[in-house]
Amino acid sequence: MASIAVKNSSGASAGNVEVADTLFAVQPNVPVMHQVVTAQLAGRRAGTQSTKTRAEVAGTGKKPFNQKGTGGARQGSTRAPHYTGGGIAHGPKPRKYTQRTPRKMIRLALASALSDRNNAGHIVVVESWGLSAPSTKDAIKTLAALGVSGRVMVVVTPAEEVAIKSFRNLPEVQLTLVSELNAYDILCNDWIVFSKDSLPIAKEAK
Repeated sequence: MASIAVKNSSGASAGNVEVADTLFAVQPNVPVMHQVVTAQLAGRRAGTQSTKTRAEVAGTGKKPFNQKGTGGARQGSTRAPHYTGGGIAHGPKPRKYTQRTPRKMIRLALASALSDRNNAGHIVVVESWGLSAPSTKDAIKTLAALGVSGRVMVVVTPAEEVAIKSFRNLPEVQLTLVSELNAYDILCNDWIVFSKDSLPIAKEAK
């Protein structure tokens, strides 16, 4: 089984913890990650864009001038698409962008993303946060002691309320519940920091 270094809140080594090879030691599958992330981002689209056709745009339907005798091309309406203020031909309408993704692919994408970060040595497990009360200042010190930098994802359980309140205001930190782990968020962050309590639950992440 693969193993990940465990540290305490001061950054000192606290041993290693064994993790599932199927989640942290697979060969990263880039095409699957791409497809799953694309589907995830597509699902976030509102899809509310809408244009009006010539039948929907406001204005008269009266013929602008006589059919013959003007020397110009015949026109039937000033709301035709080629007129200013006319309808839009083949414009966007409200639609759903949701893509159905097999659960096995979602799971593989998550494992690929975690394995990629683990291969780079950018996953840390914290034995305990050592926070007696919510403190953003102490949270910053903890991250510095762990040796992480850049964009950091902190993975916690709902029961870790003190840690949640301590990390949630840091702009470079993405606080994530372990039940909400996904490939896109992992790939958007340079480091992944698990609390020791959240690690076993990660095996059940969908």
